[in-house]
Amino acid sequence: MASKLVLIIVFIFDLIAFGLAVAAEQRRSTATTKEDAEQNYRYCVYDSDISTGLGVGAFLFLMASQALIMVASKCFCCGRGLRPGGARAWGIILFIACWLTFLIAESCLLAGSVRNAYHTKYALVVSDPPTCQTLRKGVFGAGAAFIFFTCILSEFYYVSYSKADADTGVRPPYGRETGVGMGTY
Repeated sequence: MASKLVLIIVFIFDLIAFGLAVAAEQRRSTATTKEDAEQNYRYCVYDSDISTGLGVGAFLFLMASQALIMVASKCFCCGRGLRPGGARAWGIILFIACWLTFLIAESCLLAGSVRNAYHTKYALVVSDPPTCQTLRKGVFGAGAAFIFFTCILSEFYYVSYSKADADTGVRPPYGRETGVGMGTY
């Protein structure tokens, strides 16, 4: 059976990561143009850099969640062999889907955090009027959406893995002998 403690901890980590990603989307940096005291040039002034920290926090919580699931399931490839059947097939499918959504979520969060951190101080811009570039809207939102998908898929993966892992030490995987029976001849 799947460990309820692992499922609860993973859900809490994913919930925190989701909340941080949504907060990062809401608190993206914005920019305003200012002129210097001598009015020789204009520059961009960016507000708070809090969304970078929120994005990095979401990144780390999601990574911890994925690491916990992979350690609990022995990353699907280590340990005893799994019992053949539907649970193992679903485990393989969910394992691949879980890693795919995890990588997309992590790349959105990392790219959003790096891009947002790039513009946190004053930036001299040669063009007039200056183009104050900011993080595109929806990058952290996409990360949050893929965190949600990763949460669902990783929970189902762990349950499928645990179901396929049950009973492997109690009986032979196929319930029969491996040789050809010749007793009736």
